[in-house]
Formats: sequence, C-alpha cells, structure tokens
Amino acid sequence: MPADRVKEIGRIWLHAGGLTCAASYGALAWLARPSAEPPLHLFLAAMAVAAVPAFVLFWRFGRTTAPLPVAAMVGWAVVFRLCGLVGGPIYEDDYFRYLWDGFRFATTGSPYGASPEDFFDDPSVPDTFQDVLSGVNNPDLPTIYGPTTQGIFALSYWLRPASVGALQLVLILVDLGIVALLARLAPARNVLLYAWCPLVVKEVAFTAHPDGIGVALLLAAIVLAKGRRWPSAAVCLGLACGAKIFALVVAPFVLARSKARHWAVWIATLAGVYAPFALTGGTDVESLRVFAREWEFNSALYGPVSAVAGPLGARLVLAAAACGLALRYYLKCARGEGEYPPRGDLLYGALLVVSPVINAWYLLWLLPFAAIYPSLWAWTASVTLSLSYVTGLNLEDASLQPYGQPAWARALEFGAVLAAAGIGAWRGRVRRAHGPRCTGS
Repeated sequence: MPADRVKEIGRIWLHAGGLTCAASYGALAWLARPSAEPPLHLFLAAMAVAAVPAFVLFWRFGRTTAPLPVAAMVGWAVVFRLCGLVGGPIYEDDYFRYLWDGFRFATTGSPYGASPEDFFDDPSVPDTFQDVLSGVNNPDLPTIYGPTTQGIFALSYWLRPASVGALQLVLILVDLGIVALLARLAPARNVLLYAWCPLVVKEVAFTAHPDGIGVALLLAAIVLAKGRRWPSAAVCLGLACGAKIFALVVAPFVLARSKARHWAVWIATLAGVYAPFALTGGTDVESLRVFAREWEFNSALYGPVSAVAGPLGARLVLAAAACGLALRYYLKCARGEGEYPPRGDLLYGALLVVSPVINAWYLLWLLPFAAIYPSLWAWTASVTLSLSYVTGLNLEDASLQPYGQPAWARALEFGAVLAAAGIGAWRGRVRRAHGPRCTGS
C-alpha cells in the first residue's frame, strides 16, 4: 500500500477515535450541567466508551509504519479537556477547599493555621466565599495541600475569585504541559495513552484535582536530569515535593546518580517552600498526620491485613514491605543498573497497593510513567478505578455508609488489575522464552 494511503488511513482512525471520545465527554458534560451529578451508570458507561479508542489506536499504530498524527492527537486531547471545563465537577466537592485556600492565601498570605469552621460566623468573609465555605468537606481540619499547590490556588483566585472554571483552566494547561513533557520521554503512541485517558480527563478537566501540579514538576525534573542539568532538576523536585508528598516516592530515584550537592539543593528548595509558612504558624503536616492515621477508603491490601493485624499493625507491616522493595530498587538505580527514567509506575503501584486510601486521582501520579513503560495492569487500573465512585452516596443506597462500597465493586476493580498483571507476567515470560537465539560465530 502506498505510504500516503497508509498515513491517510491512520488519520481516519485517529479522528474516528477522537469523535467517539468527544461524544462521550460531551454527553457527560451535558448530563452534568443541571445537577453536576450524572446518573452513575451513565458516567461509568461514558468512561468505558472513551477508554476504547486510546487502546485501539495504541495497538494499531504499533503495527503500522505510518506515524501517529501528533498535532491531531493533541488537538483532540484539548477538545476532551474543554468538555470537562464546560461540564464542571462531578462526584466531587474537593474544589470548594481549593477555592477557599486560594482566597485565604491571596488575601492573608497563608492558607494555614486555621480550619474553615473557624470562619463560619466571620462577617468579614465575602458572601461569595460564604457559599464556598459552606461546601468545604472536613471543615474542622486545616488544609492538607502543600505550598506549591497553594500557589496555583492563589493564581486561580487572582484570575477569578470563587470560580472553579478558572481553576479548571489553569489545571488543564498544567496537564497539557505534562503531555508536552511526556513527548520528550516516550513515543507518540505512548503519549496518546495518557493524553486520551478518561481518568485523566475526568480527574483534571472535570473535577479539578490538582495532583498534576506535582506530576508536571516531577516530569520536568526527569527531563532536566536526563540532560545532566542536575541543579535545575533538584529545584523542580523540591517544588514537586512541596506540591504533594507523593513526589517523595520518586524524587530519590531521580537523583540516585547525582552528587551530594544536588541532594542539598533539593532539600533546600523544599525547606524554602515550607519555611515562610512554618515560621508563621502552620503547614499541611498536621492534617496529613490525621489523614495517615485515621482514613481508609477503597484500599487493596490494607483492608484484609488490618482485619488480622489491626490498623496500626497493617500500616507498619505494609509500609515496611513497600520500603524494603523501594530500597532494593534504589540500590539498583544507584549502581547504574536501573532504568531511567525510574520506574515510577512500579513505585506508585506499590504505594497504592499498600495504602489505606486509593482515590481515583492518585493514579495521576502513576499514569505518566505507565506511558513511558506501558503495561496491561496499569492501563487496566486506569479504567477500573472509576469503580471507586460506586459508593453509598453516589448509589443513593441507605444500606451503605456514604463512602462505603458494595463488595462487588472493589472485587471487580482490583480483580481486573490482578488478572491484567498475571496476563502481563505470562506474556513477559513467553517473550523471554522465545527471544532472539544466539547463533554463535
């Protein structure tokens, strides 16, 4: 077949997939507009339909010599995110906290040191933010979000106070920056997996979760480190860790082959981000302790282990196991034997497996690395974690706690990932067994 014809067919496939996804997200946005809560079965159906084109296109462009039309792929990714901007937040109310933190940071210089409930009867709070304040969940706790993330919340306030749309727009731009960074680290067909991932579109564009801030800085650090620009990479790592503690999982692996002075730059940057707030009486550490000690939701191993060892015992045992595996991998990386970029998919996968809480948006930290190192289990998880929204609250089921889940949902969610991991391991063994044979000389 002529090369031009092959390219044309590739473009047709890409645009057909883009139209399918756009129709799914458009329908979801339309359903969300009246109440911001589309029927749960339609939400799950839209997410499932939108997942298919990315996987099909990834498979197809891996079996053809035609290049993937990158500009068209990114163009569709922008369209999907604009659907989220129009649709607004669904199945989440965390954005009230983001808007409140932005207001506090922009008007007082710090979002820390006081809980939202301290302002319930404060007449100095503008009426617009009284409405925001009334929607904040866990108002008895000070904010749990790091200083770097708070800077983005303040930016959205300066763009338009109390506007979730302004925040969504900023986070969409950050997410598109992640796509651009991934293009420096992975082939275009791999980048498509992330750029078109329904979970990413939902959690960033629709729901305005800010994890992408830390992810973007983490990927920027990796790109800089690959170019041996270690000081700049260390600064980005410090800012990433100041966005969310999750960045600490991968940061040491990024610097594993650097010098001690680069580690010092990383630590100094992180300390510098926190110092102004710590010196004035507050950070996110207090609420992080409460979160780590008391919360459990949608866990994988933590639930069954805690039934045997108790909550504290489960945390200790699982943390020790995860740290042991991470240390073994770090020593391998420090010797120059590990892959680079580091296997953030495996590191974050291990963290999530042992964590007491697995929210769907936590996968935003794993999926960029799963684009660099594609695996069946990771991209299966990108689909099945939507089942974490099957809760008593969203089902309107009085027999369940608001954040309780029916047994079938968690079994299907993690069972599918486990099956995918098994299939992936089996396929890996087959490839190794039938690899190139040495013919001698």
